[in-house]
Amino acid sequence: MVKSGLIFGAISFVLVLGSAVLITPFCAPCLGLIFGLAAGYLACVSDKPISSGEGVKKGAVAGAIAGSLGFLGGMIGGVINGALLNPSILQAIYNTLGMPNINIDQTTVRIMQLVGAACIGLFNIGWMAILGVAGGALWYQITGKQTMMPPQAPIPPGF
Repeated sequence: MVKSGLIFGAISFVLVLGSAVLITPFCAPCLGLIFGLAAGYLACVSDKPISSGEGVKKGAVAGAIAGSLGFLGGMIGGVINGALLNPSILQAIYNTLGMPNINIDQTTVRIMQLVGAACIGLFNIGWMAILGVAGGALWYQITGKQTMMPPQAPIPPGF
């Protein structure tokens, strides 16, 4: 379960960092949809839980680990995006939207990027944990029931 979380966490870190730098930190939940399910499913593939409840727990932990690493990527991407974003660009966007009297400086841009990245990152941790639960339950429904041994009659004691 930890291995699955770290694998998808590393992928999530890189992709969330890239999307946060190039676009915005708000793209992280879209990536979390895929990686949360995959982390939960892979955690159960590697650990092979014997019950549905155990599969759900392993999926949740793997999804939360992957989401936590994605959170770090989003925060680093938010810092970089805040440093690269120019207040005059935001002012032009606000003017286009009909809000001409908004004064923005570089400090405000950085704070907005960090707060946005933190809120989205925290949401993404929970989102990926919930989807990890779904991935673990999905594994159990598809594969887990088939790997269980059917009940057998007790073996009589030998004398």
